Amino acid sequence: MTALDVITLGRASVDLYGVQVGGRLEDMRSFNKYLGGSPTNIAVGAARLGLRSALITRVGDEHMGRYIREQLTAEGVCVDGVVTDPERLTALVLLGIRDKQQFPLIFYRADCADMALCEDDIDEDFIARAQCLTVTGTHLSHPQTEAAVIKALGLARKHGLKTVLDIDYRPNLWGLAGHDAGESRYIESRRVTEKLQATLHRFDLIVGTEEEWRIAGGNADTVAALRAARACSAAVLVCKQGAAGAALFQGEIPDTLDAGLTSPGFLVEPFNVLGAGDGFMSGLLRGWLRDESWPTALAYANAVGAIAVSRHGCAPAYPSWDELAWFLKYGSEHDALRQDELLEHIHWATTRLGDWPQMRVFAFDHRQQFKTMAAAVGAGPERIARFKQLCLTAVERVADGRPGYGLLCDAQFGSDTLHAAAGRGLWIGRPVEAPGSRPLALELDGDWGAALAQWPSEQVVKVLCAYHPDDDDDLQARQEATVMRLFQAVRGNGLECLVELVPSKAGPVDADATATVMRRFYEIGVWPDWWKLEPASDPVVWDNVVAVLEEFDPWCRGIIMLGLDAPEDELMACFAAAAKQPRVKGFAVGRTIFSAVAKAWLHGELDDGAAVDDMVRRYRNLCEHWDRARNMAHD
Repeated sequence: MTALDVITLGRASVDLYGVQVGGRLEDMRSFNKYLGGSPTNIAVGAARLGLRSALITRVGDEHMGRYIREQLTAEGVCVDGVVTDPERLTALVLLGIRDKQQFPLIFYRADCADMALCEDDIDEDFIARAQCLTVTGTHLSHPQTEAAVIKALGLARKHGLKTVLDIDYRPNLWGLAGHDAGESRYIESRRVTEKLQATLHRFDLIVGTEEEWRIAGGNADTVAALRAARACSAAVLVCKQGAAGAALFQGEIPDTLDAGLTSPGFLVEPFNVLGAGDGFMSGLLRGWLRDESWPTALAYANAVGAIAVSRHGCAPAYPSWDELAWFLKYGSEHDALRQDELLEHIHWATTRLGDWPQMRVFAFDHRQQFKTMAAAVGAGPERIARFKQLCLTAVERVADGRPGYGLLCDAQFGSDTLHAAAGRGLWIGRPVEAPGSRPLALELDGDWGAALAQWPSEQVVKVLCAYHPDDDDDLQARQEATVMRLFQAVRGNGLECLVELVPSKAGPVDADATATVMRRFYEIGVWPDWWKLEPASDPVVWDNVVAVLEEFDPWCRGIIMLGLDAPEDELMACFAAAAKQPRVKGFAVGRTIFSAVAKAWLHGELDDGAAVDDMVRRYRNLCEHWDRARNMAHD
């Protein structure tokens, strides 16, 4: 079994974050859905920073419980300790951003799944796999969950794990405040203080805000509270001070916080402080568990916290290791980090979910070609829709549950096919360009952002642009404006973008034509997640386009080669040239696979089964040719 760096234990919820900013929670019109719960956030943040993290919790046996499992897995968090509760619902939290000081939230946690965590859920072998166990204070608030925490801590000690407490004080979750007081961070309580102090001796590292140290120490003076905690524990104590940074104490508590080991914060404009502390903890764990010095670990922690407060949501806001390293090295010219386009792109590109090292895509998003074929035999749109469902069947048969396969399908004739493909582990692309348009026009109606808001998150927005380096200035400007506006709408909706370039449709091309267009798109601020490029047997073409990627966007997912109805022998030559480049992930081919089959099927010469069999043969043959070309390129 894989060794783990850190296991977190405690709350797991779905956060529903109000999209509108500056109003009351009562007035929110729409919500974004994220992972939530302090230990869950910490596990995600740690995984993004390169730690092998895991979570012990319970989730419901329903859609939200499955969502948490799937998101954790996609983030690289081990879910071996996540128990499915057949009787209780997954916890929910509704949150909003009222202004820079008010962040209203409502906890829906009555008899929720994670508060049913019990001693039986704590597996000794699982605990023994880790280097560190991190728990949060909420699960000390109930006898049953407290017993689970104490058992886990005992096993951690037995197996030599480091132990960490994030005090994570929420009076509402201790029964000290009403449902409308979820935002409250401090209410004095002797009961809570006594419970915490009875547990502090079990930890090697304890982290809290000034308010949290006051409840842990039972004193309104932070220094006095820290001294009271020190009397109970020899742990390293860290006091978070928001924008002012943090102070760390390894021995006796001095007279002022500034006399501890201090680390300054980062001057950024706060947007949302919720979840910043969990981000701080993930950065601290990254440094501590990688044997960095305390000043370095605190710098990581403060930087992650600063990045977190600049964005919407909690876990989604946390940086990847690449992003954190970039920020620490270069900083930002923007106090509001979310306005730093490059940093935001690095964040997006290094925290995208899913991995696609190979791409074998069957493209049947064609509209005009299918209409022409159907019209030739008097077939209506329902026949085209039916054929596209057969294409999906072919994709699934060839993929056979394996990763690295996908489809390109339109919604005009393939909406049922798109719906059927959802959740099956396939890469799914969907076009938005009006077929044959030049200058580029889109099929999206009305406001593009509003239209894309209705798309499922797993669908990739594909746009084909017949852009040529020698186009006149007016045509270039019109096409660039459309692509830029679309890219902003796509990114604003958290969707991925594939840009397909076909300069040969607009004029003669040389070995640098496609690379020139790519370079221009980057210069105007378009960073596609994927590029779909014309086939080429000249290795120089692929050298040139890959050089552009390395210069402008080393985080790009990669390049897919299209087919353009090329004969199979020509495609093989192009495969051989493209497969030498690791940044070329595979192909998206359509008419080479379906054209002859569709004509025969529409003429009634093939039944459904025979049509699928023929497409499976053609598609599988291309996949085998690509794999062979890739293997030969790396021999």
